[in-house]
Parts: sequence; structure tokens; C-alpha cells
Amino acid sequence: MGMEFAQWSEWNVWGSLEWHLLEQEPHQQLKQFMTDLNQLYRQEIALYTQDFAYEGFEWVDCSDTRHSVISFVRKAKESDELILTVCNFTPQPHSHYRVGVPEAGFYTELLNSDARQYGGSNVGNLGGKWTDEWSFHNRPYSLDLCLPPLATVVFKLDRQKTKAVQTLSQGSVEE
Repeated sequence: MGMEFAQWSEWNVWGSLEWHLLEQEPHQQLKQFMTDLNQLYRQEIALYTQDFAYEGFEWVDCSDTRHSVISFVRKAKESDELILTVCNFTPQPHSHYRVGVPEAGFYTELLNSDARQYGGSNVGNLGGKWTDEWSFHNRPYSLDLCLPPLATVVFKLDRQKTKAVQTLSQGSVEE
């Protein structure tokens, strides 16, 4: 209790929460991050419909000890929705970090824990990335990402945007 806004002291059943800390911007920023993270959990079915089934989770890469980066996919039940999460556990940002993905298209950056509104350095992917036809991590496509320091970035395949661009490009080919 109180960790959602970075209370300094450990929770104590006999004391009250340190609500006065929310007067300071860093505590407000962490509270906003926790609010946004909880909202993301509620709105993305891939994050909760298969919590207790192995079909709902898939490692992309959990062996990059050199960069201290892990990546995984969460999958929805009875849907083609998927969420890609990439975590950088070092204070060093990684530009041009390649991550394999199962499908081609535009991956929207849903959450970046290093965003300015959360008190971070605002290193990120400008809202999302298009896949490259470059097989990586035993997947047919990949993303060239900018990983912020000590941060987690969460992406979702935007099927609507992907389909719209594919339709436009097919129309221009036919002309």
C-alpha cells in the first residue's frame, strides 16, 4: 500500500499512507504510470485471458545476457490479439535492437515506462514501428527498436492500420 505513488516508508497498519507525497511531481508521475499500466491490463485481452495457460505466453528471447534484455509475447484466448513486451534491465539505451515478431505490420507502442510523463528520459519508438522482412528469433519478421534505459516497452500489432496500408499499396500496384 502506497507503492503506487512511491511512498518512502514501508506500509504500517498503525500509520496512514503518506498522501502528501503526491504534492511532488515524481510521485505524481509514478502514480500516473501505475494508473496507465492498470488501464492497459484491463483493456488488452491478451494480458489476462490466458494467465494460467501456457498458450498465452511465449518467450521471444530470454537469453540476451550481454544486453540484459528480455522479450515475450502474450496472446489472447479465442482471438488473434497479441502483445509484445520488451524489457531493458540496463541503464544504457539500446538503439537498433532487433526483436522477432510472428506477424508483419505496424506495432503500436502502447506503453513506455521511460516516457516523459512518467519522469523518464523520453527515449522510445515515436509511437510504433513497422516490421521488416527480416527473420529473427525464429520468427518471420522483426522490429528494429529503440530500447530506453531501465525500461519496459509494450507493443500491439495494429491490424487496422496494417490492413489500410496494405490496401493502399495494392491499389497503387494495380494502377
